[in-house]
Amino acid sequence: MTAPTLAFFTRLLDDASAGERYALAAEQISHAEQHGIGRAWVAQHHFRAAEGGLPSPLVFLAHVAARTSRIRLGTGVITLTLEDPVRVAEDAVVTDLLAGGRLDLGLGSGGTPTSFVPFGEDVRDKAETYDRKLRVLLSALGGRDIGADNTLYPDAGDLGDRIWQATFSAAGGRRAGSHGHGLLLSRTQPRATDALQAPLSALQDPIIDAYLDALPTGVPPRITASRTVFVADDRADALRFAQVGLRRAAEGFRRQGQTIQGDDLDDLIIALDTHLGAPEKVAESLAADATLSRATEIAFQVHSVDAPHEYVLRSIELFAQEVAPVLGYATGSSLTDTLTDSLTDSLTDSLRENA
Repeated sequence: MTAPTLAFFTRLLDDASAGERYALAAEQISHAEQHGIGRAWVAQHHFRAAEGGLPSPLVFLAHVAARTSRIRLGTGVITLTLEDPVRVAEDAVVTDLLAGGRLDLGLGSGGTPTSFVPFGEDVRDKAETYDRKLRVLLSALGGRDIGADNTLYPDAGDLGDRIWQATFSAAGGRRAGSHGHGLLLSRTQPRATDALQAPLSALQDPIIDAYLDALPTGVPPRITASRTVFVADDRADALRFAQVGLRRAAEGFRRQGQTIQGDDLDDLIIALDTHLGAPEKVAESLAADATLSRATEIAFQVHSVDAPHEYVLRSIELFAQEVAPVLGYATGSSLTDTLTDSLTDSLTDSLRENA
């Protein structure tokens, strides 16, 4: 199997005002690009700053596109149930054109139940609403009539081939696969009360199985596994920030009705599927995550540790420089080196043949 590529994921949860959050996240994505990370994903959340700082991801990514040149930019995810699918298609196409074809469109059904009310949607209908709006979105991106002989302008090009769907269930994996879309897997996942000790692979491998079974013949799988990863020069720093961030995250999950066992930090690290510490410790922890061997992309995010900005930048550096090579993950720089070596070898052979 080809080595998985790397992505950086942010929910824009820096301890700052909204404008500062956007500036810091843009800098983090630029920093990821400089260190050979192939893609950046940003999450959409409405209304609550503590859950996520970005209600309009395509606006933000258009801004980031102007600051970067190589890194791919993805929505992880747009909550399609709360959107007008034609407007999503239009905004995505414009963003993709401004980004030079670097946009990936990640979708999900959402989300925080109370967020549905202001948009006039009923959370109880979200599966049906999502399927209906997905059909409209795909028709728009596919250049088909979306009503009264109207088709999308500008033309979507091949953006329809760059759609991903996020899910917690095998049924969702099957749906993503049947469309030939990419599959987005979360950094953690709710566990049944009788399976609180189950490894994340026990929950996510069945989703991958359903996805692969439904994938049309000849369509290559695209599987992104997001993971909470915080790499630090000193494990004490990692634990110091985790002490605050993971406890806050655990309480948030508990308020949503999930069972998070233990209150000891070591227990929370396990319960929240967190990989943290010095580079060698993080590499060891990730190597034990069986699902990652099936992913085509690993997306690392500092949330829920939520370290300060300068530590996020350092974590990006350490992950790219010291963790990824140990695990065989492919960075943009390593891919460029491989391509350069291949071209050099070809040129050398050609020169020898014509000498």
